[in-house]
Amino acid sequence: MLKDPLTKSLIIDVIEDEENLPIVQALIKGVKTDEEIAEKTQIRLNIVRKVLYKLYDAKLASYKRSKDPETQWFTYAWKFDSDEVNAQIENKANSLINNLQRQLQNEENSMFFVCPNGHSRFDFDNATEKGFICPDCGEEIVYEDNGPKIEKIKEKIDMYKDTYKVALSNSGK
Repeated sequence: MLKDPLTKSLIIDVIEDEENLPIVQALIKGVKTDEEIAEKTQIRLNIVRKVLYKLYDAKLASYKRSKDPETQWFTYAWKFDSDEVNAQIENKANSLINNLQRQLQNEENSMFFVCPNGHSRFDFDNATEKGFICPDCGEEIVYEDNGPKIEKIKEKIDMYKDTYKVALSNSGK
């Protein structure tokens, strides 16, 4: 599961340190308790617990608590939630694609003007308000052909859609 770059990226974002990926790998392989994970990975127990709770907070792991009748101590049996990983990847991809589509729509439906010195970029309404003069340097702003920007946005949308399809096919959806 961690071979998929989107899954790996999501998990690293959650646990904040790539060095702790063995904890997640052990959890995915079915190691249940924090003590067992610490023993198998040779990572300190407090770090294992910290990572497990980060996964829990992100809804990527859950636990069941049971009480040892002899010691009266609680034991936590952890479980990795691969379905939630897929759902979060899907949500992230949809959000990125939707933002890019809004950006594309704005670029396609607007006329833009830029400062020749690279200070500012304005849509037609803002350029009119500024009198077609850059507020930073006083130069006259000029029309920008945003065709290349539109093409880049379309390429990004296609790339995210392709990446997203690969991720879903790898996850079994």
